[in-house]
Amino acid sequence: MKKFDVITLGELLIDFINNGVSEQGNNTFEACPGGAVPNVLAMLSRLGKRCAFIGKVGDDIFGRRLKSEIESLGIDTENLKMDKDIRTTLAFVENDESGDRSFSFYRNPGADIMLTEAEVDEEAIRSSKAFHLGTLSMTHEPVRSATKKALKIAKEAGCLISFDPNLREMLWESEKDAREAFDYGMRYCDILKISDNELVWFTGETDYDKAMAILREKYNIPLVLFSMGRDGSCAYHGDDMFEAKAFIQNNTVDTTGAGDTFMGCCINHVLENGFVKLPEMLNFANAAASIITTRKGALKAMPEKKEINALMGK
Repeated sequence: MKKFDVITLGELLIDFINNGVSEQGNNTFEACPGGAVPNVLAMLSRLGKRCAFIGKVGDDIFGRRLKSEIESLGIDTENLKMDKDIRTTLAFVENDESGDRSFSFYRNPGADIMLTEAEVDEEAIRSSKAFHLGTLSMTHEPVRSATKKALKIAKEAGCLISFDPNLREMLWESEKDAREAFDYGMRYCDILKISDNELVWFTGETDYDKAMAILREKYNIPLVLFSMGRDGSCAYHGDDMFEAKAFIQNNTVDTTGAGDTFMGCCINHVLENGFVKLPEMLNFANAAASIITTRKGALKAMPEKKEINALMGK
C-alpha cells in the first residue's frame, strides 16, 4: 500500500493576475497561489487522490501563505522547504480579451530553483504510485539536478511518470537547454502532455500529424496527450488516436491552469483505469479545463467532480 497516489517536484509560486483597473486608473492584480505542478495536485486532490509536493519557497509572507494554501487542499507539505535567504518566486500574468496570457517572472533567483539534491526525500518518492513533473524545475541549478535525481528514483521505484513540459521560453538561458529538458523528460515518462505550440516548437514541424509522428517514433511514450485549446484534445495510445472537442465557455476570464486541470484529470483516470476508456478521459478532462477558465487563478479554483459531470451532461 503506497502512502501517496501522486507526488510532484517543481515550482510553487504566486501568480499576480491582472484584475482590472482601480478608480485611479492603475492596473490591479490578484495574488493567486499557483505553479503548474501544484495545480495538477490540486485537481487530483479534488478527485480524492492522496498527494504530496516536493519543492522550496521563501520563508516570507508569500511562502508561508503558499504552504498554508496547499495544506488546506489536503496536499502533504512535509517535503516543502522554506528558504530564509531567497524570496518566493512571483509571476505577473496579463490576459488579453480571449483569456490568453503573457508572463513576467521575478525569479533571479527565486526560492523554487534553490532546491538541492540533498533535500530530495527518496522514501517519499518511493512511497507514491505516480510522479509528475514539468520543465520549470530544470531551468537552473541546483533544482535541475534535484529534479533529475527525483526522476531516476521514481523510475527505479516503478512509479507511473507523467510529464507536462509547460514551456516558458523567457525562463531559459538558452533554447538548447530547454530542448534538452524536453528530451530528458520524454525519455522517462509514461504519460506526456504537450500543447500545440510546444509540439511545433520542439519538432520544427507545423503539420500536427507529421509532428506527432516524429515525436512518437523517437520516444515511444505509452500515452501522449495533445492539447489544442479551443480546438479540443487528442490521446495517442499504441495504434489508436482519440479526439474530443473542447467545451467552449462564453464567460472565459483566465486560461491559467487549464492545462494543469486537464493533466490532473488524465492522471487520475489512468490511476483508476489504466490506458483504457480514453475518450471518456478526454471528455472529462476537457470539461474540467473549461470550468477553470471561468475563474481567476487555478490552485484554489479547481472544479468538483459533480460540476464537471454537470457540464458534460449539458
